[in-house]
Amino acid sequence: MVLRPHHFSAVSKRIITPAFTRPLSTSPRFFKMADHKNENNKRSRGDEPHQYQASSRTDREEDQWKFRAPYKIHDKGENFDVKWKGKCHCGAVQYELSREKPLASKYCHCTTCQRMHGAPFQWAAIFHKEDINFTNGHHDLGWYDPTAKSTTHHLPCKVQCAYCRTPIMDEGRNMILLFPTLIEGINTKKGREAFAAQCHMFYPQRVVDIKDGLPKFSRLADESDLCDEETGQVMEGTNPKKDKEKEKKKE
Repeated sequence: MVLRPHHFSAVSKRIITPAFTRPLSTSPRFFKMADHKNENNKRSRGDEPHQYQASSRTDREEDQWKFRAPYKIHDKGENFDVKWKGKCHCGAVQYELSREKPLASKYCHCTTCQRMHGAPFQWAAIFHKEDINFTNGHHDLGWYDPTAKSTTHHLPCKVQCAYCRTPIMDEGRNMILLFPTLIEGINTKKGREAFAAQCHMFYPQRVVDIKDGLPKFSRLADESDLCDEETGQVMEGTNPKKDKEKEKKKE
């Protein structure tokens, strides 16, 4: 900025600081936040809600989600057998898993997953909500409801680290979908075998062709018609769920 004569007071000859060069704030709250030194909680002090509703308080009605799975923190004395550990990119959010293998693991090619992950598809592993234990940063989580396009904690929803924005999981009404690339040791033989995907979903919406021999469903896995791996075309009449229903009717 170049100083001009009108920036000086004619009476006192003191420099008048232009508005856009002044400090952002001189309020006590501003300096309290600036002086905060909690290294484990990079984003917030933990005692105030941020724009995604999470905070470390537990005394309000809107904080009761912290006492329910999957967010309930297990005490060290509880019987929680740790099999895997995971964390976000910045390390603010960390968790443990008590299940050796997910209930299922799938590749999802739907456009929502493509956009939310900025990737050709989503690799998701299904777990019970009771299988996870957050050891750090569960008050620094953010929620996003892709259906309503809102940041309210409404199921099903996307869950992310509110600091580095790493996707943590998809929370459904009964299950959670975790992302294996956040798991420590996923690049080992044991990790790759444990979290190996069994199928593809929403394959007609793909942006890349993947010829890996796995079943490719047109919509939800085991509930929709299969797609031809070579052409990607939907093969009518190959819905496993409908086939099972027909067999039951025959019985």
